[in-house]
Amino acid sequence: MGVRRSFTFLLRPTGKQAASLAACLEDHRQLYNAALEHRRTAYRKAGVTVRYGDQSGELKHIRADDPAGQGRWSFSSQQATLRRLDKAFRAFFARVREGRVPGFPRFKGRGWFDTVEWPKDGDGCRWNSQPEHPTATFVRLQGIGHVRVHRHRPVRGRVKTISVKREGSRWYVVLSCDDVPTETLPATGAAVGVDMGVASLVTTSDGDPLANPRHLEASAGRLAAAQRALARKKRGSKRRRKAVARVAALHAKVRRQRVDTAHKAALTLVRAYDVIVHEDLRIANMTRSAAGAIERPGRNVAAKSGLNRSILDAGWGVFLRVLAYKAESAGRELIAVDPRNTSRTCSRCGHCAKENRVTQARFRCQACGHEAHADVNAATNILRAGLVLRDAAEAA
Repeated sequence: MGVRRSFTFLLRPTGKQAASLAACLEDHRQLYNAALEHRRTAYRKAGVTVRYGDQSGELKHIRADDPAGQGRWSFSSQQATLRRLDKAFRAFFARVREGRVPGFPRFKGRGWFDTVEWPKDGDGCRWNSQPEHPTATFVRLQGIGHVRVHRHRPVRGRVKTISVKREGSRWYVVLSCDDVPTETLPATGAAVGVDMGVASLVTTSDGDPLANPRHLEASAGRLAAAQRALARKKRGSKRRRKAVARVAALHAKVRRQRVDTAHKAALTLVRAYDVIVHEDLRIANMTRSAAGAIERPGRNVAAKSGLNRSILDAGWGVFLRVLAYKAESAGRELIAVDPRNTSRTCSRCGHCAKENRVTQARFRCQACGHEAHADVNAATNILRAGLVLRDAAEAA
């Protein structure tokens, strides 16, 4: 059975094509902001709720009135931008109903709108638009032309949607493909529990740690220098724009390094084990600020801030997301368990006490005297809990 997967490739546009891509993004940003203003004004002045269908119906008039601007681009890509706004409103109202912080949809400033989507291959866009070319791959985009693609791996499945994304000075094309065949790996008969941490990205119940490279920490010096240089630049100046681009490029490199580490660590686990059990972590809650408010200031704010930075630098969320889709494609079973007390419970006798965790790395049970590395002990408890959940599900 096929699955849905995304393939991301670097674009190699010419100077003229890069300018056209930037113009395409800018016009779609203006369309998004105009549609948002339309909704706000209609409700504020007349109490009328404007929906996607109403705004989509106006597109042909907008394009006819601006043939050298909005009329240059694909009609379906503009509909996708209006659907993006509609999705933001639906998410807003869902948060209101659930009693969460609403977060009303915002206008998109320059630099905050970097993706345009074409909902269907062949409608305003065409993947592999020059199949007769012997060495290169191209994607054709309406109003831009045939843009060269650095295709570093084959595309599998059926191309469903095509998106263009800008990251700093780089352009990427993202293909969302249906019916991508899975690559089931041979069974190993092994199961493992994994404990995620900061000292090591992952420690398995077999005692094997997978290193945490701390990419942000490694680039901290260069980032600090770039941010100090940015702070000295005059707002609106050309030098400031260059300094902003330098800081963004450094952060983008850290992000790519983090994703690469997650892919390699996940692949190591998927190749070696049939069943992988991990903690069901609420990372957003774990990295919430401890600053508090003026009336109730937080405690140990600096220490908590450093811990939050280390957790985010480790990239637990990225790793779990990559692990989930690799396990699905490889036919592996992935189980998430409640992480509470896994680091305080003895994997031998089951005694649970905070005193069992002697140090960050050392575990010694106060009841039976069992000693182990703290992360290995926690991973063993995680594995046991996952196997219990699996057996209960099979019995039911």
